[in-house]
Amino acid sequence: MYAPTPEDWHEINRARWDERVPIHAAGDFYGLDAFLAGRDALRDFELAEVGDVTGRTLLHLQCHIGLDTLSWARHGAAHVVGLDFSGPAVETARGLARSLELPADRAAFVAADVYDAAQAVPDSSYDIVYTGLGALNWLPDVTRWAEVAASLVAPGGFLYLAEFHPFTDCLDDETGSTVTYDYFSREAWVDDSPGTYADLDAVTVHNRSVEWQHPVGEVVSALAAAGLRIEFLHEHDASLFPRYQVLKRGGDGYYRFPSDRPRIPMMYSIKASRQVRG
Repeated sequence: MYAPTPEDWHEINRARWDERVPIHAAGDFYGLDAFLAGRDALRDFELAEVGDVTGRTLLHLQCHIGLDTLSWARHGAAHVVGLDFSGPAVETARGLARSLELPADRAAFVAADVYDAAQAVPDSSYDIVYTGLGALNWLPDVTRWAEVAASLVAPGGFLYLAEFHPFTDCLDDETGSTVTYDYFSREAWVDDSPGTYADLDAVTVHNRSVEWQHPVGEVVSALAAAGLRIEFLHEHDASLFPRYQVLKRGGDGYYRFPSDRPRIPMMYSIKASRQVRG
């Protein structure tokens, strides 16, 4: 339900994520055994849009347990840094890096709030600042996020964001055909659902969560105001999970509406670059 932002929203969300880290690490959703054996955690459109990362430095904001971060290292990034506000998530990511025999000069992880990233990460700037899916909804202020993220992009480098499209949160959960919620709402969405997207039946205690909706125009405008040049905004007609009950999983692993249904954007991606001075 929409509600005023609780004063302790940060502690509420961190307790929820801390509790769910071991569930995610042990379950099939993330498949850590398969990942350690070589499975790539990145999506095909991300690899195509980011391009070759060989020899480049990359910062992953809100990295959770680090699978995407470490996948970029596997694709040739010279040095990757993952940042997340959950201590257990960061410890899990560090353990995965050790299992992959990646030294700290190749893969490092930092426990810190994303708004404090500029002071927390080991380097002043990175060739690529990356944020994966399901991150911005946990932040109340996307303008502040954009300012922090942009400050960490090196001249000649870029920020890449892949995110679930906020329009999907406006439609009914069953059919995805009726506008039910306000696209422009600025209030928090406070929920008390148990379990986790990785295991709906998991027994959990810290079930409260506080999230926010950020229209695409707000995100693009915030990045531009922070001094980055928008290279592209792409919208994608698929989702990583069955957001609505009518979605069907295709051979490529993505979920889409049946072919007789009009399509809507369910994910989007942005590339925004910092120009070289002079």
